[in-house]
Amino acid sequence: MRELNKTIRGIEKIGHYLTARTQKRLDSLTKPRGSLGRLEELAKQVVEITGDENPPIKNKVIFTMAGDHGVTEEGISAYPKEVTPQMVYNFIRGGAGINVLARHAGARVVVVDMGVACDLEGHPGLVVKKVGYGTKNMAKGPAMTKEEAVKSLENGIEVFKEGFFAECIDIAGTGDMGIGNTTASSAIASVITGKPVKEMTGRGTGIDDKALSNKIRVIKKAININRPDTGDAIDVLSKVGGFEIGGLAGVILAAASRRVPVVIDGFISGAAALIAYRLEPKVKEYMIAAHCSVERGHRIILDYMGLKPLFDFDLRLGEGTGAALGINVVEAAVKILAEMATFKDAGVSEKTDKKR
Repeated sequence: MRELNKTIRGIEKIGHYLTARTQKRLDSLTKPRGSLGRLEELAKQVVEITGDENPPIKNKVIFTMAGDHGVTEEGISAYPKEVTPQMVYNFIRGGAGINVLARHAGARVVVVDMGVACDLEGHPGLVVKKVGYGTKNMAKGPAMTKEEAVKSLENGIEVFKEGFFAECIDIAGTGDMGIGNTTASSAIASVITGKPVKEMTGRGTGIDDKALSNKIRVIKKAININRPDTGDAIDVLSKVGGFEIGGLAGVILAAASRRVPVVIDGFISGAAALIAYRLEPKVKEYMIAAHCSVERGHRIILDYMGLKPLFDFDLRLGEGTGAALGINVVEAAVKILAEMATFKDAGVSEKTDKKR
């Protein structure tokens, strides 16, 4: 756990010493004060995270992590687990939704095998950090060992840091792929937030009512059998989590330790964010929630951490698609701060406070 503990210790509480100056700059721009709403708040947040009054948003990276889940044996998904490696190949060939939206955002997609249940063909666009060949069936026992849980977190940290030192990442996004991972995410979210399983569980890949009832039953069974410790994020991850979920939590922690804003995707990324948040609550200040997923538990996750999503487009694809769109919004906010003319520069009269 040495690397994990070192990363957590490196996460600082954000100082707000640039807030007033940034607000003054925003108020001097050619617009009514506060008229750009969340964009102005985002600009301030990125300045505070980075400690840079004119933060660059050039090197954009979305980490899409893949892993299989033994709980698929219980019939909780509309798709077979073979879809996981098939979609990974689609990612590295550039044909998936995340590839299209990442290209639109000018972001690079880093595809990571955290625990796909087979050996994938080598490819320059694939990073292999495999912890195991899929998790075990959590409805019968722990999804993984505690050592594997720590390894998944540290592998995620490693992937981020390798990318950061190679190209100085300005903003990161999170994404996932793994048949069965909404089941693991619902279990994690229910345990950590204390909300009933039924409130945290959605249709995932589009299952029918019968399959949804079975999914809820399986998650309840997994929690009852494993009895994860609510106060111990690593125990929760090991009992009912997934390798890609641990990896994403590691990315979030590593980004915070390097003062890099991290845009969180949907429900699975939200579960990973919960793990990171439980390990170090200060990480919340470095996270930006891209959207609110159709998955019913996602809103509860965001409310629990006090994160307000940027938009709600009824998305439920995962992969980092929402994060790619969110990065676009963050970049727009920073450009407003950096490129918009002030009243003085433009020769535009400011609002007068004189009474008529």
